[in-house]
Amino acid sequence: MPQDLRGLLEQGQLANAYAAAQQAPESTQLSRDGLVLLPPISNAPKIICLGLNYYAHAAESGHDKPEFPTLFMRGNTSLVGSGQPIIRPQCSIKLDYEAELVAVVGKRAKHVKAENALEYIAGYSVFNDGSIRDYQKRTSQWTLGKNFDSTGGFGPDFVTADELPAGAEGLKIQSRLNGEVVQDSSTDKMIFNVAETVEILTECLTLEPGDVLVMGTPSGVGLARTPPLWMKDGDTVEVEIEGIGILTNPIVDEIID
Repeated sequence: MPQDLRGLLEQGQLANAYAAAQQAPESTQLSRDGLVLLPPISNAPKIICLGLNYYAHAAESGHDKPEFPTLFMRGNTSLVGSGQPIIRPQCSIKLDYEAELVAVVGKRAKHVKAENALEYIAGYSVFNDGSIRDYQKRTSQWTLGKNFDSTGGFGPDFVTADELPAGAEGLKIQSRLNGEVVQDSSTDKMIFNVAETVEILTECLTLEPGDVLVMGTPSGVGLARTPPLWMKDGDTVEVEIEGIGILTNPIVDEIID
């Protein structure tokens, strides 16, 4: 079988992989201790992100409630697994945290209606949409500030959709910086839920197995605080979503040889 999650989804082998893992002898299992964890998907065809998708966050950012999703994309080089460092670049101190739900596409989707959209979602994970705020604001598009290398924490777990409420709604979502709660909300407060997002996106483009949908952050981001709260070298940031897991990343300053 394929050796990564994207391949399992593309070939429809996820259930077979699960069955094989259930039958595997205990001697073949590895402890997480000492392992370097990759993002659940490190080779996504597309990483599509929603901005301003919680009303309170839109308000704290000075925006009205959006009538249509604010969309941007991330590249795979911006991702980092749980336990691995998020890198604060030398060119900026304005590294912000953003707790977010991830929905992973399980099969090809085009012109899908919201009432059927969740059939195309294989499962969910946790994301920290680490943003370099001054670079994000330098242009009308957010791409640059959202794509610095190793700024997007992703993982550690992928939880199949059948283990969670429909659309992963009603789950507590929280971020903590050095143990202090800085964001605390629920996924049922998203303006555009997972099903609506799939319908909107597939009106325009084809979603493929392994595509990653990053569903936006609640209020409490560092940018909106007085004074602003930026992540710095030596910090530890955690993002927890109920029933899915805890994503943990230390913050480390970039070193240029």
